Amino acid sequence: MRGSAYHRVWPDVYLPAAVVLDLEARSRAAYLWARRWGGVLGGYSACALLGADCPPRDAPAEIVVTTSHLRAPRGIRLRQDDLAAHECREVRGVEVTTPLRTAYDLARRGSLEDAVVAVDELAGRFHFAPEELLVMAERHAGARGCRRLPEVVELAEPRAESVMETRLRLVLVLAGLPRPVVQHRVRDRSGRLVATEDLAYPEHRIALEYEGHEHFTPERSARDAYRYTRLQDLGWRVYRYSRRDVFRRPTEIVAEIERALARPP
Repeated sequence: MRGSAYHRVWPDVYLPAAVVLDLEARSRAAYLWARRWGGVLGGYSACALLGADCPPRDAPAEIVVTTSHLRAPRGIRLRQDDLAAHECREVRGVEVTTPLRTAYDLARRGSLEDAVVAVDELAGRFHFAPEELLVMAERHAGARGCRRLPEVVELAEPRAESVMETRLRLVLVLAGLPRPVVQHRVRDRSGRLVATEDLAYPEHRIALEYEGHEHFTPERSARDAYRYTRLQDLGWRVYRYSRRDVFRRPTEIVAEIERALARPP
């Protein structure tokens, strides 16, 4: 096992060297290390197993345990908490917190933006209302971080179709701009669907779109060009933003949309 064919991930836990040590692989390995103490994958590790696309790239593997005497190896986040039986489920042989419990845990920590991103992704993917987090908070009265749950729930939008779409929406809303409509359908004068916009201010005919890498294939670029032409013909103004824009120039985005809202449609 000490040869070049295997990685030593955690004490007594090895993986083949060919396995990419992404969050899911590290989380599975952490579960093998902790299962003797009844550990359950939680937080972003649960997201990775559940298929939710919200964990940060550098998120540590996270284990929820009921005992306080354990010391985790470097790279594992160990969290002591009490989990009810209905707050856990098995995913491909691994015990993880349920989507609702995972959203509840992530909504209570980290930045406000990261919390809303996690709730949007989990609530949209697993079809529960963000307000259910408030019901869970009543069952866990006094838990750390519960005071900000109402704000997270108010900002959440399960219809968001991507993490970056949520982040673009939060750039606007947290700066004080009106809340845009999510996944707004634009129809032509005959009632035919022209486009479904990520974010929109319909009364102003303003659309905002997050442009991920998938928008830059030749086929998608051609479709987008046709769609933008039809939107412009209907009097819509389309603002397109990239990941770099959202993270590096949020102030400019807010200023651009403020100016757009100030002009008549």
